[in-house]
Amino acid sequence: MNKNIRIGLAGTGYWGKNLLRNLRELGALAALCDSDDTARDHFAELYPGVATFAEFDMMLKDESIDAVMIATPAATHGELVARALDARKHVFVEKPLCLDIDEAENLRQRAEELGVTLMVGHLLHYHPAFVAIKDLVQSGGLGPLRYIYSNRLSTGKIRREESALWSFAPHDISMILSLVDEMPTAINANGGHYLNAAIADTTLSHMTFKNGVQAHIFVSWLHPYKDHRLVVVGEKAMAVFDDTKSGADKVLLFNHDLRWEGEEAVVNKADAKPVPYGDEEPLKLECQAFIDAVANGTTVPSNAVEGVRVLRVLDACQRALQSGERVET
Repeated sequence: MNKNIRIGLAGTGYWGKNLLRNLRELGALAALCDSDDTARDHFAELYPGVATFAEFDMMLKDESIDAVMIATPAATHGELVARALDARKHVFVEKPLCLDIDEAENLRQRAEELGVTLMVGHLLHYHPAFVAIKDLVQSGGLGPLRYIYSNRLSTGKIRREESALWSFAPHDISMILSLVDEMPTAINANGGHYLNAAIADTTLSHMTFKNGVQAHIFVSWLHPYKDHRLVVVGEKAMAVFDDTKSGADKVLLFNHDLRWEGEEAVVNKADAKPVPYGDEEPLKLECQAFIDAVANGTTVPSNAVEGVRVLRVLDACQRALQSGERVET
């Protein structure tokens, strides 16, 4: 039940149009904002009855709007979130929360002081396949974790304003932090700048955790094929979430038996077993979570606290990438 929550969306581009569709289907789309006249006219025709604004501040002045979603370029997030909070609106902002740790912490504190929701668009928290993996971890189905790796690779989606690290890795960082349930103690990173000397096109980040878990994240937009895969290895079993696949192959469990018998390594491979997961659209679940949080004050997995944690890890990865040295966190 959304209690007639009315949401205004800022930014109707590549990802914003998907948010518009889901908000409309959930009965919460009240307004949209875009400085581009053609975009506004297009979506006004597509969604009749929805208010349109050319300026963000004008949308914020509409007292009938309870909350805003921000799907603008990452460099604008911090400023727009601050203005929305000052207008006493609940806020959903696409990842990352902003680009500066101190600014992110200030936004988190401001939202807490005002008693409003500040949610970050870490979409995979709401993906039924990832939820199934997390349930396996929390139930002990994999045993104590050993290591995790995540690939987010594709051809294209090349950016000028942010590197592959900042564009792709927030999703993987948020999943890994959720599974390990602690912050890393140290980070190493390296990468390559091939299309633009100022922007990393590919990066490999390695995280060490106090509990002994190791994790790495490989991101690139210079890859011959799409590979979006999370592999979680525990002492008892291993699980794979492959987001390029569908149906039963998307989440698989491997109960391999690997051990030492004296001086001999014993490896008994088991057939992959499909792990059941829901078929709901992740973005719709994420939008519904925001609506519920605004309406009922419920807590969301990708709240401002989580958003700040992800930003701290991103910042440490960036510092390690630039210095070529291990960064203690």
